[in-house]
Amino acid sequence: MTADTAPATLDPADATDDALTPAAHSADRAAPARRPIQDLPDELVSQIAAGEVVERPASVVRELVDNALDAGATSITVRLLAGGVRLITVEDDGCGIPREELPIALRRHATSKIRNLHDLESVATMGFRGEALAAIASVSEMSVLSRPAQQESAYLLDARSGELRPAARNPGTTMEVKELFFSTPARRKFLKTDATELAHCVEAVRRHALTRPAVGFAIWHEGKLVEQWRATLPPRSDEDQHDEAAWQQLEQRAMDKRLADVLGPDFLEQSIVVNYQAGHVQVRGRAGLPDAARSRADQQFCYVNGRFVRDKVLTHAARAAYEDVLHGHRQPVYALYISLDPMRVDVNVHPTKIEVRFRDSREVHQAVLHGVENALAAPRAQQLLDAAAATPAPTAAAAGQPTALPGQAYAPAPQAQTAMRFEAPPRVNGLQALQQTAALWGQAGGTAAADNALAGSTATSTPTSIDATPWQVQEASPRWNPQPAAGAMAAGAPLVPTLPPESADNPWPLGRAVAQIHGVYILAENAQGMVIVDMHAAHERIVYERLKSQLDDGDASSTIASQPLLIPATFSATPEEVATAEDHSETLAQLGLEVVPFSPKTLAVRATPTTLAQGNPVELARSVLAELAQHDASTVVQRARNEILGTMACHGAVRANRQLTIDEMNALLRDMEHTERSDQCNHGRPTWRQLSMKELDALFLRGR
Repeated sequence: MTADTAPATLDPADATDDALTPAAHSADRAAPARRPIQDLPDELVSQIAAGEVVERPASVVRELVDNALDAGATSITVRLLAGGVRLITVEDDGCGIPREELPIALRRHATSKIRNLHDLESVATMGFRGEALAAIASVSEMSVLSRPAQQESAYLLDARSGELRPAARNPGTTMEVKELFFSTPARRKFLKTDATELAHCVEAVRRHALTRPAVGFAIWHEGKLVEQWRATLPPRSDEDQHDEAAWQQLEQRAMDKRLADVLGPDFLEQSIVVNYQAGHVQVRGRAGLPDAARSRADQQFCYVNGRFVRDKVLTHAARAAYEDVLHGHRQPVYALYISLDPMRVDVNVHPTKIEVRFRDSREVHQAVLHGVENALAAPRAQQLLDAAAATPAPTAAAAGQPTALPGQAYAPAPQAQTAMRFEAPPRVNGLQALQQTAALWGQAGGTAAADNALAGSTATSTPTSIDATPWQVQEASPRWNPQPAAGAMAAGAPLVPTLPPESADNPWPLGRAVAQIHGVYILAENAQGMVIVDMHAAHERIVYERLKSQLDDGDASSTIASQPLLIPATFSATPEEVATAEDHSETLAQLGLEVVPFSPKTLAVRATPTTLAQGNPVELARSVLAELAQHDASTVVQRARNEILGTMACHGAVRANRQLTIDEMNALLRDMEHTERSDQCNHGRPTWRQLSMKELDALFLRGR
């Protein structure tokens, strides 16, 4: 170090004084050199864009499949190496790219899908920005091989060198991406194992397959076929153009076939059709039954105009529809397809186009909510009759036995055996046993000689030792003989005085009651086998639905009864909570809550709903205010009312250990058959279970 650059010696006192001043800190820190503002190189701009668009190999697969679908492809093949890191090839039979447009296709913001702002606001294609190919080419070795149908030969374009040369190919396009992230090694370090990346690539293709039944998909990895979904919807013919109803039925069957192929046949068996139209929004698809709910939300698919999206509005609406039929934190399964005017939805809000923004989110929310709710409302007991009608009846007529009633799949013929009373068995001799056997089976298996022998023997023989009454043989009694009800059930479900008998015109899907087990469960016999009913859960749902109907049929402006607090409960509130309490004072009053500002940063709870008077008023107020801040007021009111009505129904339903008569049990079964959502109680627990004859036979190894 030279004398010119040697630091000057400071006096300790001066150093101490300087350290105490803020100016000393500023002087010690060297100010960073200012850099001039300038344009970034095109390659760096593309790599920055690739950071938003290309997260992993699955992102490349999604973008390339989007382009293939926009090109009108009916067959798409995806080939991968090392989970897509080393190689991604997407082949399609779409319209292809002309030779003169191939170099333009790899430029940033070059596209054939939009021309002006109107096109952007009403975009109906999967892609529209024109930046995906440029972004992918900037972080990989990419080539494009394409041929339109009217072009004599295909042309191959190398993205890095720009070389364009003729090649051989059928009409369509092949996009090849090698060594992803080779130019950005830091990005490559964040990739997972090949198996994980492959799973994400398969999931990306699966999401496309669920909404395109007219397109066939195949996925190959390391030369092996991983998944293949063949097209299930043929091209629309001229006849289908004139018959819209027939074409919709064909579309529904094709979509069901695709759902079964992709998600498995269990999804189709454990789901119901959703078809709902409200204003500008149409909701179609399938919603899983509550029994098919899963612990993870990995089978929830929402599509807006054919595009897979993750939207809070749609997720909340679907979850709200399952609110009082799911138990605990179980997650529903569904595949919903929302169709609306492209002008009413903005898809240009996320780099990967996985999020959308609706012009009227409440309209879409209500359409999804009511569509799924209406589908889940129908009791599944009716499906038992449909299954019975579809099952061929047993060939009892061929054996000389009475056949089953219409709508019954299993109706065993009664034997000629007379009824017996099984009491304490006596000690009898062999002759008495033979006599009782003959009386038990009548003349069906005996002969005249045996009858004479029995007659003579009984005239001369008497029992040697009898300590108990013998089994008494009675006349044959009816299979089911209900006794008059001793009393009525709980007030929520009045007993039907006289039920019309079961017939072909008036079938009983849940069958007829047989017995009650430990005052908790009801056993019933129906055409398929045995039905087990949780009587408290079933009656709770019946009372709950009746209370909701009564409230809905009443005055829409009616409020929930409230109880003033002797001492108002105050709590510190955020500015958002204070504003929400002031803006939604009428909504809070409908819920039986009175929450008023106590100070600029404090709220006071002066009244709570009567049925929740024993709860914590502060926690209740905070939760309701949070709901009102996020969701529509009417939705919050309905949810709060349902929670209160659910509490009332739980207390008003028939309790365990309540002994019911046969008439009361049958009345409960009939109410279940006509009550919406009667398959689950309002806590999400099942109310009944079916055991078929096949399952019962398997328990006892019959037929083996």
